[in-house]
Amino acid sequence: MNVNFYVTCLADVVKAGVAKNTVLLLEKLGCKVIFLEKQGCCGQPALNSGYTKQALPGMKNLVETFEVNDYPIVAPAGSCVYAIKNYPEYFTRFNEPQWAERAQKIADRFYDLTDFIVNVLGVTNVGATLTGKAVYHPSCSLSRKLGIVKEPVSLLQQVKGLTLLPIANQQTCCGFGGTFSVKMAEISGEMVKEKVAHISEADPDYLIGADVSCLMNIAGRLEREGKKVKVMHIAEVLMQEEK
Repeated sequence: MNVNFYVTCLADVVKAGVAKNTVLLLEKLGCKVIFLEKQGCCGQPALNSGYTKQALPGMKNLVETFEVNDYPIVAPAGSCVYAIKNYPEYFTRFNEPQWAERAQKIADRFYDLTDFIVNVLGVTNVGATLTGKAVYHPSCSLSRKLGIVKEPVSLLQQVKGLTLLPIANQQTCCGFGGTFSVKMAEISGEMVKEKVAHISEADPDYLIGADVSCLMNIAGRLEREGKKVKVMHIAEVLMQEEK
């Protein structure tokens, strides 16, 4: 199956390992991965801050980029996928119905990585091995906005040697929320502090998530508190093999 890969800004600039492992994982599962170099930011930071009109040119660029073929588009971040799936609404709001129609066709082809693997490829066991105890953090964009709850867990449950641990208030936001963590820094700080406290009570070897932004936020707090918990994106986990 031919698949477009949407790298996202954070994976491209900060966490290249997530991008690399996403591509390798898709290839391992039989996909031919296509990277369209014209792709850019989805505009999420501007959209979340209310600068929708200013984000329109970048949104149009992304739509044009993925119109060159009709293959599925896979991204390792639910927050970006959710932003793009709302493009039609934004274009409609600014009286650009033709762009709204074009954007809808693109939005319908966008998938979070775990959603694509489980619901399109029909795979839950990718043959990964990682020994230890782990806590999975369900990011708000993935679980609340996109409704992708079971897919990441079903993939992790099939990782050989990995034990998933429950924690108190597991569904609670980590406090990142994009620009929320900047505008409401004190509240955000208390939220991630509480999240790390619950993680620490479980004493895991790993913290696993499917959104780089949330993982960066929690990892920062873990490091400041001197916690020896390895933070991993699910794409990195699913590419682990028995040594």
